[in-house]
Amino acid sequence: MASTAEFLDFLKDQLRGLGHVTTRRMFSGAGIYCDGVIFALMLRDTLYFKVDDGNRRAYEAEGLEPFSYEAKGKTVTIGAYWRVPERLFDAPDEMLEWARAAFAAGRRAAASKVKTTRNRKRRTS
Repeated sequence: MASTAEFLDFLKDQLRGLGHVTTRRMFSGAGIYCDGVIFALMLRDTLYFKVDDGNRRAYEAEGLEPFSYEAKGKTVTIGAYWRVPERLFDAPDEMLEWARAAFAAGRRAAASKVKTTRNRKRRTS
């Protein structure tokens, strides 16, 4: 199996058509960003893309589920990130399409956070 650093380099190469892709180490993997927006996670050498109402159906159609992990005897599900279909690693153009949809989901999430922060500031002012 390739090292985490090699896998991240491979992913950055696969996603280069998206724009300026960077990674930041986190937890047991890395966050993957384009133009400062997080749109993917690499955890335990598995790629997860950002998902929202705009792209969730594609993942459901593939029979995929959101990222989950065990903590204190319970399963914790992170619905914002879903495993990328393995077949996309052999289909770079389609991988890029899914990455663009994940990037759009990431931008929507970032915009929503900005709105929420602004609304909180207005209420406390």
